Amino acid sequence: MPSQVLEFLRRSGAEAIAHPGGTLLAHLDRVRRRLAAWDARPALQLAGLCHACYGTDGFPTTLLPLDRRAELAALIGPEAEEIVYTYGSCDRQATYAVLADPGAPLHDRFTGRPVVPTPRLRRDFAELTAANELDLAGRDEGFRALWGTELLDLFGRLRPLLSEAAWKDCVAVLDDRSTTGRL
Repeated sequence: MPSQVLEFLRRSGAEAIAHPGGTLLAHLDRVRRRLAAWDARPALQLAGLCHACYGTDGFPTTLLPLDRRAELAALIGPEAEEIVYTYGSCDRQATYAVLADPGAPLHDRFTGRPVVPTPRLRRDFAELTAANELDLAGRDEGFRALWGTELLDLFGRLRPLLSEAAWKDCVAVLDDRSTTGRL
């Protein structure tokens, strides 16, 4: 299925969109591969591959309008699409500070409404967030210098939501005392 998804992303223009570390398509595939290296289940890996389809709070370019969510769900499955929507819809400033709190809402920037995710969706969101940010930090020394400490603090707070492999990767890429995971 990833080859069908990659073709969909190419047709949607992801290969032609500039993104730190190359193109958006290259970034999306690196995020998927990072999640696979962490032994994430297939739905989360597919969500990683498509996580920017609706744009994100930090990357507003969209590949697919929200009224075509059913098309993405048919391609990657409803569970993976729900993760993609949650990731794309998240108002980061309103959400990140409370994400580790079990009953805290994620703030949907598309609807303006708070949504309390299931524990699994909360873990998926945290894991996808880590994979995305670690790809950027691992490819761009300036990004890591600017945001590395803040991201390590964030992922430290989210540690209960992260797999052991994800947490170790966070430390390897973001901790100044570590030399693995660097460019």
